[in-house]
Amino acid sequence: MHKLAPLTPLGSDTPRVDTIGNLTVSEVTDQALASVAARKDQEPALRTALAEAYKMELPEVGGSSQAGVLSVFWTGPDQWMVSGPYDQHELLARDLKEVAGATASVVEQTDGWCRFDVAGPALCDLFERLSNAPVRNMKPERVIRGTLEHLGVFLWRLDEDRMAVLGPRSSAASLHHALISAARSLA
Repeated sequence: MHKLAPLTPLGSDTPRVDTIGNLTVSEVTDQALASVAARKDQEPALRTALAEAYKMELPEVGGSSQAGVLSVFWTGPDQWMVSGPYDQHELLARDLKEVAGATASVVEQTDGWCRFDVAGPALCDLFERLSNAPVRNMKPERVIRGTLEHLGVFLWRLDEDRMAVLGPRSSAASLHHALISAARSLA
């Protein structure tokens, strides 16, 4: 019998939520994540397979879409990241691979990334302090790959006053510190 216990990217047994002024920074740990990359000349077949199995539409450059409880966003040419509730899709990568077959390479990403959702009316002010991404001009469902405090991240506009930040799990503490510091400077 082992005594291992799962830890969040910030090293706790529960996700961290910080509210500073009118901004809330939430560590998101309940999402499974898998990358999907179409193999050479297989993007049309991959699109068909995912549409038939999940009614999933693979978004174009800088976009995201929903397919039931699954979300997918563009990460690069012929590449996407798929996210879904962990309690329903613990084996997301395996399931996607079964559907995609030889049309794509699918890789489990859940433990490779951390995600923080930032919400509140000062959202744009916060991100203007941390990134050169044009957050004020981003519409909901848009995604930008860029930097935040010298860390490579994806900025995913979920709603007018809510943004998801995905970065390497190994940089979770630095990313969290940058978000909290910037929020305090606005409070």
